[in-house]
Amino acid sequence: MIDNDILKHSSEFRRYMRNRQYEVTPTGHVLFARAAAQAEGGYLHDVNGLDECYDPNNLPDEGLLYLLSVGLNNGAKLPTWYLSLYAANYTPLAALTAASYPATASEITSGTEGYTESTRQVWTPTAPTTPLIDNLANKAAFTIATASSLAVNGAALLSEATKGAVTGKIISATKFGSPRTFYNTDVFNLAYRVTLTSL
Repeated sequence: MIDNDILKHSSEFRRYMRNRQYEVTPTGHVLFARAAAQAEGGYLHDVNGLDECYDPNNLPDEGLLYLLSVGLNNGAKLPTWYLSLYAANYTPLAALTAASYPATASEITSGTEGYTESTRQVWTPTAPTTPLIDNLANKAAFTIATASSLAVNGAALLSEATKGAVTGKIISATKFGSPRTFYNTDVFNLAYRVTLTSL
């Protein structure tokens, strides 16, 4: 459910996006200053149920435009979203797209030096009752496969299941505050939350 104050500004949001009249804060939040609204999100993750961390994300333009189009302008809804891991020492930028993500961020696609699941992992959120949505109740699990160790620098949320796919949309990406180092058979549990608030 979207706050009435936010719905009130729907046409303004579309105009601000077209004209690039918004700010990305140092923590990765998107601030529509003139509309007094903010979109923010982040990833919560743990290894084998321990050492939980939180990292704020970047909401690339491609994802913001999709959210505005579907939520406020009758755009076509994509049915399912998937979480992905990447290896590069890369900080996501507003211009990141689903097409550029695999190469730019060095998406982890291997089943032997990566994770054993054959596809990106499904993001299964709980239906929102406040202006936020997340999959904390059903975190995505990545089963790590490596001969020695695997370093992961970040994660993303995309609309295509295939590892390395260059189609679809990207909603979000983050570079972890510190790289995650995994060992064979570790299970990396990953959740994503996004919040839209009226300031």
